[in-house]
Amino acid sequence: MSRAEIFKQLKELIKLANTSTPEVLDTCNEESDLRGDLGLTSIGVLYLAISIENTFNLEFNDASFDDFNTVKDVIDYIEANQK
Repeated sequence: MSRAEIFKQLKELIKLANTSTPEVLDTCNEESDLRGDLGLTSIGVLYLAISIENTFNLEFNDASFDDFNTVKDVIDYIEANQK
């Protein structure tokens, strides 16, 4: 799966996990901060982590989702751990 495809799917998952306005995703890019820019709450982060595991068929065994600050951090992890 290409980086662009990962970003597109991840953006959809963020949209589902986000409790702020949907317009915030209009400016979403790899440098967007998950909590600050995209407004993810702790519940949103948990939902996003579970959704990522299910969608990309991976587990956050060796990392805590708190280690991820930006969309880029998440994409890098997905790319490195795709099965």
